[in-house]
Amino acid sequence: MTKTAVVSVMMRVAMGIIFLFHGVAKFQMGLGNVDAWFSSIGIPGFLAYFVAALELAGGILLIIGLFTRYVSALFVVMLIGAIVTTKLSLGLLGDGQMAGYELDLGFILVSLYLAVATESSSLSMDRLIMNKRTA
Repeated sequence: MTKTAVVSVMMRVAMGIIFLFHGVAKFQMGLGNVDAWFSSIGIPGFLAYFVAALELAGGILLIIGLFTRYVSALFVVMLIGAIVTTKLSLGLLGDGQMAGYELDLGFILVSLYLAVATESSSLSMDRLIMNKRTA
């Protein structure tokens, strides 16, 4: 396994853990509360359910390395939506009360890399499935 492959696995698993924890937090808060918060800031409330499910399931999928490209692409779209709808007006570093979009930009870049630049590593379900298909 090359150094690049090792770093890619580390990035994939770290992003998976981060999104998994965000998804779990939304479920612990209660999706009705997340729905209400989304609505209060001008985002359609029903998107709370999609975001929570994407973060939870997508985080798990990234950790195990299954559908990495697709999940990462969805995270890019979700993060751009978060910036445009809630964080852009706060600026890059925020306003002192709320964080800006600096972390979202970092997460977008990592997710974009995972979506377009990485090959399935030997430490992923994607590779395991692909190897079985070609055998």
